[in-house]
Amino acid sequence: MNWEKLTFSYTKTNTIICSHYKDGEWSPLESRCDDSISISALSASLHYGIQAFEGLKAYRGKDGKIRLFRPFENAKRLRRSADYLGIASPNQEMFVEACKRVILENIEYLPPYEYRASMYIRPLVIGVGAQIDLVCPQEALFIVAAMPIGSFAGSINRPAKVLLAQDHDRAAPLGSGSYKIGGNYAAAIYAGVKAKKEGYSSVLYLDSAKHEYIDEFSSSNFFAIRGDSYITPDSESVLPSITNSSLMQLAKDSGMSIERRRVKLDELETFEEVGACGTAIVILPVSRVDDKMNKKSYIIGDPDITGERCLYLYKRLTGIQFGEVRDFHNWCLIVEK
Repeated sequence: MNWEKLTFSYTKTNTIICSHYKDGEWSPLESRCDDSISISALSASLHYGIQAFEGLKAYRGKDGKIRLFRPFENAKRLRRSADYLGIASPNQEMFVEACKRVILENIEYLPPYEYRASMYIRPLVIGVGAQIDLVCPQEALFIVAAMPIGSFAGSINRPAKVLLAQDHDRAAPLGSGSYKIGGNYAAAIYAGVKAKKEGYSSVLYLDSAKHEYIDEFSSSNFFAIRGDSYITPDSESVLPSITNSSLMQLAKDSGMSIERRRVKLDELETFEEVGACGTAIVILPVSRVDDKMNKKSYIIGDPDITGERCLYLYKRLTGIQFGEVRDFHNWCLIVEK
């Protein structure tokens, strides 16, 4: 494995962990070497999009210990998404056990500490069983896969430019935007691919009702720094990010005030720093937002230098994840070999 050239992409590893929900109960967790599955072509996950997923990471620490970052929060969020779809989901204990097992069964794919990379863990629940009627599936498949990854989009040391979405929306008010389900991502993937071909790292979405307030990026939350304030949108269409929640706590620990509120688009011009945050990217500093429709660009900070607060929060969070900084909030679960 060439650890220096890891990207955010699929790598075949040893096993995936699976469990089948049927007749009101989950089967025992099972390891499978083949990551292909066999389900009915008429499964609701295929034609009605009945599926939910998560993303979390494991790290090999400075002390040699394996750390899994805040897995119980991911378990709770998966259940929230599954409940929204009306399908079964594993309890927290089963979720975490599956994550620990997939790490240990694929341990040689966990990057060494010195490469500052991680193992990405993808739990998902899909509705299975043949149906054409519009009802919640009575069967579900829970799967957890793991693979080594590098950066998803850009680097903490290279502020990025992003594209403002003005010709389409990601999620509707009171819709499914705050749930981690496949359809929310499907609606933004093509626009994101197109934007990257034009040199942008991500797409920034506004509220779909008025296009006046900032919601989030295509696959990550939005935050901004102004003075001693950490500002992030309060929107019913935004995914409750575990990374953003962690950054808010670290910002508060450092003496900053937290403003979780509606954020008007024109405030972009007043911010000293802006970042995208999420499991895959941790923090991606943003120095420019292009509004092509209105032929306007918002410039934030220095395009060549990451802002002081973004860098501090990034180092603090990754320091906890890699065992370099004391984990005062007990966020990391140590996975014993």
